[in-house]
Amino acid sequence: MTTLKLEHVDKVYPNAKIKAVENFNLDVKDKEFIVFVGPSGCGKSTTLRMIAGLEDITSGEFSIDDVRMNDVAPKDRDIAMVFQNYALYPHMTVFDNMAFGLKLRKYKKDDIKKRVEEAAEILGLTELLDRKPADMSGGQRQRVAMGRAIVRDAKVFLMDEPLSNLDAKLRVTMRAEIAKIHRRIGATTIYVTHDQTEAMTLADRIVIMSATKSADGTTGRIEQIGEPKDLYNEPANKFVAGFIGSPAMNFFEVTLNGNVISNGTGFEMIIPEGQEKLLKKAGYQGQKLWFGIRPEDISAEPIVQDVFPNQIVKAEVVVSELLGAETMLYAKVGDTEFVSKVDARDFRQPGEVVDLTFNINKAHFFDINTEERIIG
Repeated sequence: MTTLKLEHVDKVYPNAKIKAVENFNLDVKDKEFIVFVGPSGCGKSTTLRMIAGLEDITSGEFSIDDVRMNDVAPKDRDIAMVFQNYALYPHMTVFDNMAFGLKLRKYKKDDIKKRVEEAAEILGLTELLDRKPADMSGGQRQRVAMGRAIVRDAKVFLMDEPLSNLDAKLRVTMRAEIAKIHRRIGATTIYVTHDQTEAMTLADRIVIMSATKSADGTTGRIEQIGEPKDLYNEPANKFVAGFIGSPAMNFFEVTLNGNVISNGTGFEMIIPEGQEKLLKKAGYQGQKLWFGIRPEDISAEPIVQDVFPNQIVKAEVVVSELLGAETMLYAKVGDTEFVSKVDARDFRQPGEVVDLTFNINKAHFFDINTEERIIG
């Protein structure tokens, strides 16, 4: 079993006035695949480097299997790391690149051969062991970098944006490869990415981080930790709601008057009695708040209009993008623009007026000041 624990971890760089990472708390279970995701500057790679021992922890505790690691040298942490730039030796073959770390640790030749061949079989590199990196594709080079980590048989795998240098099509393929490899070797893994699609498809749990900027620098902190479906369906706040999902959630700054929400510039909608009571009880009657709904929860289907007759808006199409099986309708009501993800057959030309139905049961409300989700 391999577990990790970070407690109240802070990172302050020398001569910095603020924390680069603030109050990071996380328990990682054995064999769990954790993904750190967030915008640039949120501290996800810095946190990964603190776990690896490549950055000092300013304050707080980090442990592996309940053993404190703060002062343990990187080479003694039993951690394998995969970087985004592959870090392969161009003059070495695939076999020698994968074996390099084992040779440094004085493993026996037979053991090295066995480990490299087993890792190559897992990664589909058996036929490429005699090649050099220059003779391989980006995806193959990334698999070699992963193989170098796998042969270590380390307690923990760390991956720092390993797919960021690949083209879009290859990233999709490699995502599936990484998921299969993790299922096969079962190593406790922490993976860093800025791509929420990677996070949603790979993770057992996701750590969503945000970056707060000031004149003194940027501070990264955790916004929410949870399984992908929970972050999607129950975001803790407006930041998480807007970060998870593609296209991003639509947000409307509205005022609640009775059972009607309106932004005063063309968007108006009746909300169900249950939602009205919840918001009234929480003190939002007559107050401003954020109304959020995902593009996939806005429909052009007549059958949906029958279910939500009070949540239909007449919108003017601004841009329509046909993506094969679906269409992105960028539309506006008055001065308010939003996007809906509808069926391909609901493609409309710019300037057309279309009835769009909001699935109000899947909508979210957020406090206008704290941006926390309002829940019953």
